[in-house]
Amino acid sequence: MFYLLLAIVCSALIALIFKYTENAGTNRYVITSANYFIAFMVSLIMIFSKKLLIGLDTSQSFFKEVKLLNSGYVFSPYSSIIWGLLIGVLFGSFFFLSFIFYQKSVKENGVSTSGAIAKLGILIPMIFSIVLWKEIPSPLQWLGLSLALVSILIVNLSEKTFKRLHLNLGLLLLFIFGGLAEFSSKIYQKYALSEYKDFFLFTIFFTAFIISIFYTKKTKAKIAKKDIFIGFSVGIPNLFSSYFLILSLDTIKTAVAFPLYSAGSIILISIGGYLIFKERINTNAKVAIFLTIIALILINL
Repeated sequence: MFYLLLAIVCSALIALIFKYTENAGTNRYVITSANYFIAFMVSLIMIFSKKLLIGLDTSQSFFKEVKLLNSGYVFSPYSSIIWGLLIGVLFGSFFFLSFIFYQKSVKENGVSTSGAIAKLGILIPMIFSIVLWKEIPSPLQWLGLSLALVSILIVNLSEKTFKRLHLNLGLLLLFIFGGLAEFSSKIYQKYALSEYKDFFLFTIFFTAFIISIFYTKKTKAKIAKKDIFIGFSVGIPNLFSSYFLILSLDTIKTAVAFPLYSAGSIILISIGGYLIFKERINTNAKVAIFLTIIALILINL
């Protein structure tokens, strides 16, 4: 649970940093590129500082090991690196696409509706983990994660949001890409050694950086020092939110971890907004905080 709490803190820090800079006339595409740049650079530094490539046995066949996965086999160090590189490229694109469709959805559907759909994307890793790997929560955990999901809806949705909530392709793609991006941590952790997660994280953020740079150049965005600085400050907690989430999945079931991760981030953002920016915590947020605390207690019983 300690690693999950660290992941929640890092996730909340991202939103609070953006809140601090929201009136600074920033360019979100430059910030995104800088964020991904610092994230993959820190991952690369961690790879070399941990000497993960020294003494690596490359004699084992990755494809032979893939055939053993159905029996509960976990990749060797070398195959863990290959696995991280392969799925990192795939899910790195989902990271960026979820960002693009979130921005598009905010413009078309409003921030509340978009936020709710993005957060509910956690249903994808939850369902996959239950169906594919039989990670079924206990009855008390079911009750706890249900309360966590309810708290996510309460804090994001209002009467006005419900009126605007209707199925469209943009919202559907936001839900899918956001959920698949969240699922990346689980699919790496399930089959690979967590000691080599830095290769996976490096590949995800490097892939997202390349796509982001292309998109930034296409929009002809002006590059300002403050945007780069903000991107760097966001990139560190962005990296470590995924880093600690992977570690937490070694001991916490996916169907439990993801609702707590999402709900906990929302609650911490609300509390941080109150303490730092003197924002009033509305009734919805208070109810959500209460439900999340109850959910934490039930899940840990």
